[in-house]
Amino acid sequence: MDEQDRIVVGVDGSPSSLEALRRAARQAALTGGTVLALTSWDYPQYHGALGWLPPSSGDEEALEARAREDLTRCVEETLGAHPSVDVLEEVRYGTPASVLLRAAREASLLVVGSRGLGGFAGLLLGSVAQHCAQHAACPVVVVREDTLAGVGEEG
Repeated sequence: MDEQDRIVVGVDGSPSSLEALRRAARQAALTGGTVLALTSWDYPQYHGALGWLPPSSGDEEALEARAREDLTRCVEETLGAHPSVDVLEEVRYGTPASVLLRAAREASLLVVGSRGLGGFAGLLLGSVAQHCAQHAACPVVVVREDTLAGVGEEG
């Protein structure tokens, strides 16, 4: 398959990321493309009396496994057990923006959610969405939570 037929979508479980997944699947159905549903994991910041502490050796496997389980659950709950388009699921180590940007280098489209903060602050993009919109090598669609009212209604 040509990489240009790939639509990368960031999935973190938020309502806007689940809608981003739905929109990516709709676009893939229109273009005959494949959806790459992607989530990232990173070590949480551990702090102790002496400063930053490295995680224990078993944390890496547990963090990655949890991210993989969450991604699979999100894809199945959003698109069903047998989506009408090809959906690949990947979990990668790193910060969300850097993982998405690397994956989207040769993609035809990057779709991300923007959590927003409500009120005036809600007019701003989230930091990951903003970073992706500024630095992606392909077109970017940002799905905002405040646009979700009425989504899914036919009309």
